[in-house]
Amino acid sequence: MTENKKEKEGYLASLKSVETEDWLDFHVVRPFCYHLARFFAKFGIHPNTVTIWSIIIGAVSCVFFVHGSFYYEGIQGLILNLIAVFLLCWADIFDCTDGQLARLTGQKSRLGRILDGAAGFVWYIFIYTALAYRFYLHHDLEFGWLGISNTPENSAIATCIVIALALFSGFICMAGQTRLADYYIQVHLFFLKGEKGSELDNSVKQKEIYDQTPWKGNYVWKAFLNSYVDYTRKQEQVTPQFQRMMKLLKEKYGDVAQMPSALRQEFHDKSLALMKWNGLLTFNFRSAIFFLACLLDVPAIYFLIEIVAMSLLAWYINHRHETFSREITQKL
Repeated sequence: MTENKKEKEGYLASLKSVETEDWLDFHVVRPFCYHLARFFAKFGIHPNTVTIWSIIIGAVSCVFFVHGSFYYEGIQGLILNLIAVFLLCWADIFDCTDGQLARLTGQKSRLGRILDGAAGFVWYIFIYTALAYRFYLHHDLEFGWLGISNTPENSAIATCIVIALALFSGFICMAGQTRLADYYIQVHLFFLKGEKGSELDNSVKQKEIYDQTPWKGNYVWKAFLNSYVDYTRKQEQVTPQFQRMMKLLKEKYGDVAQMPSALRQEFHDKSLALMKWNGLLTFNFRSAIFFLACLLDVPAIYFLIEIVAMSLLAWYINHRHETFSREITQKL
């Protein structure tokens, strides 16, 4: 076997699946992360350590996002925002690397799964807070467009509105959208590779693990488990038709591997067609819009895009997935 072929096979083995990667990730981000994962593996660095670094780096970017860009702070502001963009991309690279490192070294764990799912959300708690303060400091563009007098009272009222938008955008919209995208990736992997090839968890099993874990000496771990129970439960709540299909599958066949091949192929093909749309809910597309809004000095507009446009996209993906899940349930 040639060195190039070994390298390619090693890279592909480090991925969840080629089918769940978008073009930029597959051709640019993931190859770089693969080499980074191999580097970390040589030094015995654990995937969870890389995830924690990712969380820290992403959170630190808020220190730079709080500054206005070129319109408000000139070249210095633009540079500070570009540093923020670099740090958040760096955090995402580490967030991708941890999973590839886990698959290369066989160090996959429940804690890693929980940390990985929480990483991006933790970044944005800090970043959205910084953006709300940034709006309080710099809002001349928005006030000019809307014809609002730039008085202290109006600034305070507008900032309160932006804070409310940030809270709704982050805790409701982004959290729900990324949670749904992650779920559909795991669902696709489950039907593609089976139980061992995915991380498709259910809330009942996670609740059992939580209940069976003693409190003594496990306070932090119990908190993580409890958050993951809630995470999986919310995924199930927005996918009732898929849950019915899975329940019927287990009742009739016991395992997805025993499912009629025609129906399994039908589900796979329809799920695969959604992956390109599902990818728009993840980091690359979302962050491109976010970076543009910050560099153009209108970051508050991103909250509206996330609340309206991204929510409509998530609804569309969820609706299509639920529709073909119901159709397959009827055939079963």
